[in-house]
Amino acid sequence: MSVVVVVPTYNERDNIVILIDTVLEHLPDARILVVDDNSPDGTGQVADELAAKMPDRVSVLHRNQKQGLGAAYVAGYRYAMEQFPDAALFVQMDADLSHDPAYLPALVETASTDADVAVGSRYHEQTNERRHG
Repeated sequence: MSVVVVVPTYNERDNIVILIDTVLEHLPDARILVVDDNSPDGTGQVADELAAKMPDRVSVLHRNQKQGLGAAYVAGYRYAMEQFPDAALFVQMDADLSHDPAYLPALVETASTDADVAVGSRYHEQTNERRHG
């Protein structure tokens, strides 16, 4: 299954390499789209370097100013749907490492077999619980 992970960034230079490496450890065939809001700390440049090393896994969408997390996700999803029309599933992750990529395989499995939408939450006590409704 073709999975695209959309990751908005703003000043995440220290986290982006760790996040991308960890996502690819758990979903080795995923594409990662970094959506950088012109981070002054050079996050976009680090993302470009990763994309140059892994062009089949990492892409970068540069935006010219900080416009907020929601707007970055919207821009990222629009771009991802245009650039990766064969993607079967889109996943969103924050770049600050608050979402554990170790849960991605279970999330993808649930979305691809049991549900049209799967939501993972770090606020729920039983993170491995599946709920159907």
